[in-house]
Amino acid sequence: MNIKRALISVSDKTGVVELARALHSHGVEIISTGGTMKTIKEAGIPVIYVSDMTGFPAIMDGRVKTLNPYIHGGILAIRDNPEHVKAMNEHNIKGIDMVVVNLYPFRQTVAKPGVTLAEAVENIDIGGPAMIRAAAKNFNYVTVIVNPSKYPVIIEELAKKGEISQEIKMELAWEAYNHTAEYDAYIGRYLAGQLGQGKFPQVMQTVYEKAQDLRYGENPHQQAAFYREKHYTGPGVATAKQLHGKELSFNNIVDVEAAYAIVNEFSQPAATIIKHTNPCGTGTGATLSEAYAKAYAADPVSAFGGIIALNQEVDAATAGEIGNLFAEAVIAPAYSDEALAILTQKKNVRLLTAEFGKNENAIDIKKVSGGILVQDADIVDAAESDFKVVTKRAPSADELRQLIFAWKVVKHVKSNAIVVAAGDQTVGVGAGQMNRVGSAAIALGQAGDKAKGAVMASDAFFPFRDTLDAAAKAGITAIIQPGGSVKDEESIQAADEHGLAMIFTGVRHFKH
Repeated sequence: MNIKRALISVSDKTGVVELARALHSHGVEIISTGGTMKTIKEAGIPVIYVSDMTGFPAIMDGRVKTLNPYIHGGILAIRDNPEHVKAMNEHNIKGIDMVVVNLYPFRQTVAKPGVTLAEAVENIDIGGPAMIRAAAKNFNYVTVIVNPSKYPVIIEELAKKGEISQEIKMELAWEAYNHTAEYDAYIGRYLAGQLGQGKFPQVMQTVYEKAQDLRYGENPHQQAAFYREKHYTGPGVATAKQLHGKELSFNNIVDVEAAYAIVNEFSQPAATIIKHTNPCGTGTGATLSEAYAKAYAADPVSAFGGIIALNQEVDAATAGEIGNLFAEAVIAPAYSDEALAILTQKKNVRLLTAEFGKNENAIDIKKVSGGILVQDADIVDAAESDFKVVTKRAPSADELRQLIFAWKVVKHVKSNAIVVAAGDQTVGVGAGQMNRVGSAAIALGQAGDKAKGAVMASDAFFPFRDTLDAAAKAGITAIIQPGGSVKDEESIQAADEHGLAMIFTGVRHFKH
């Protein structure tokens, strides 16, 4: 038996009685503090108060109670080091072989509305992290447990072997150091906020936890994994639940995010089909099945093997249409029972549910060699009140509706981006070209005759009139763009010459 004495001091009392009872049944002497001791004692389990062991009372409102040589000497002593053993004997220090600690709930405290700085500071644990780190450092001799979910593992190990294996002790030490690092990260983030450093503090400490290993990254020779921001519970792909199908791949997740972002722009039923983060087609309609039909019809060739996103519960009619297409994944807020029965007939298609909505505090992170770029997420909506008609002709009511639709979509197309739309449907998408004329040529070419009477959206301004001339020649009647070029007047003049209506939004939507 390698455990003779255990120190238990926890804020989260989940499972602590069961653990203490198991330890006692194996002859382990239990030392504890305050509320934890009361819980264990009330369960009828013998327990020693830490102050009775140290001979020193808890002082300063409990700020100092376990910061004592009898505690830390008992934890840190190397049991087969003669000098350490001699020091223990000289000072009457007994070994502590197990430390069970979880910390004051700092993160939960500062999340409460109206919490004061003084209240937050009092929930910064000092003795707990010190004991955890000491026990983790000495994991060859001490078992450290910070997570109540690990209690059953410990109980089973004791029942089967009467001791804890070195492999488990090392794993628990790893978990302990991650636990204290995360704890300090939340404190640092909170204090940065108190100092007015805002969402871009001098030191960025964000905690992520692995959601799953992936078969590979963008390509088979790249290893990959998917991580979620720890404790995040808001809307988005990271909190989506998979109901059916194969495991998601790296590229699946990237494309699911792109698809989700587009339909999340709309309140009316909307659907999009994504390939390589760009929309093959997007549509809105009176019903979800109508919206999906428009999205599919926009580019049926490219839709094959795409990612589908829908912003309403999937019904049987829509599921039936989706079932006719080979799709990698579908993401939606929910599925009717009938829809699930239809879609689960395809064993490989990944079916996901997600909460839809905007996270007002969202940030966007892009990796570069040796660093990251951080910015606000582009969650600005198309505000009609901010639109400025800059041409002699104002758009008609229907043109305006199509312009707003196209503007919501072009925001999510790789720049340089051009979207041609008609009838609440994309009919041409030009993405990621090195110049705007090239993107327009692709979008107009894809639209073909459907460009006649359609509208065009551009994610950034036109530096020259050439794109306007090409749009007019193809039959475009109205254009929406940010404006802001030194040659805006040239573009406005071209639009007026062709009888086009044009709106400046004053907002650019580059997507690199």
